[in-house]
Amino acid sequence: MARREVEVIVDPAAPPDEDADWKEQNEPPPESELALSSPRGGPPGRARQRVRRAPLSAPVRSVIWVLGAVGGLAAWLLSYAFVFSGFQEASAQHALYAMLRTDIAQGTAKLGGRIALGTPVALLEVPEAGVNDVVLEGTTPGVLEQGPGLEADTPLPGQAGVSVIYGRQALFGGPFRHLSALRAGDVLAVTTGAGTFDYKVIELRYPHDPYPPRLSPGQGRLTLVTTTGPGWPGLGQRDEFLYVDADLVSKAVSTPSGQPTEIPVNQQPMHGDKSVLFALVLWLQLLVSALVITVWAGYRWAIWQTWLVATPAVLAILWVISEVAFQLLPNLL
Repeated sequence: MARREVEVIVDPAAPPDEDADWKEQNEPPPESELALSSPRGGPPGRARQRVRRAPLSAPVRSVIWVLGAVGGLAAWLLSYAFVFSGFQEASAQHALYAMLRTDIAQGTAKLGGRIALGTPVALLEVPEAGVNDVVLEGTTPGVLEQGPGLEADTPLPGQAGVSVIYGRQALFGGPFRHLSALRAGDVLAVTTGAGTFDYKVIELRYPHDPYPPRLSPGQGRLTLVTTTGPGWPGLGQRDEFLYVDADLVSKAVSTPSGQPTEIPVNQQPMHGDKSVLFALVLWLQLLVSALVITVWAGYRWAIWQTWLVATPAVLAILWVISEVAFQLLPNLL
């Protein structure tokens, strides 16, 4: 069967096909034109394309978490040293004042002999130096985190003999930071279970200055000890001891027997307490465990949910670690 070819002749003079024109105007543009058209109906141009970033790999996220934790730890230690430690000392002083007042009122305040470290034994008032603090027994770094401390081998203030009280210069409220403002003749007061005793400052001295004259039997003297500045060991900063000697004006009371005749190294000036290393290691292990759990939870929860749950626990552990770690530093800083 032969094929029949049909020739279509278009007359140029014929009227245009209106249906074809309508289809051409209303037909959606091809995808290539849509890609070049403006997303907001503006002039044609390059279309906005949303680029989706590939998620970070697990090792990279872990490194970011570790670096963030180290940076946060450094910031926390600085904040604790110069801000929060002062609040901690003030809170401890508030509780110690209530304890000392109760002991004095009930007649149970310690007056001598071997006294447990950290026991409140006196209230020291030095208006010219801004001191109004409870004095504790002992001079370890841990004791001095709560306030001034009485050297354990010296008698209580108000008793015959030389009483020595240490106080920090900068950290934990720096209760003795203004001792250099004292002058000879200034009066300070100390209250113990035996009463209130007044002392008069006779001199401020430094390590190479001569000692004050020896006491006669039955007389009393109070020596306040701190440093001249908040220098840090190993950083090339020099610290000198500052001693404020004040003679007892009131009548001295007798000194009970049984007090220690020497003190260990961790209670001597500018010494730390290495006995806290074991406790510090345990708390650091707990901190690492808490951070690992936090990172693990971060892969399964949203970040804000993870930190909402983990932040209180991590901060509590950090607080204890800081309190313990700072006992390794010299006790008069």
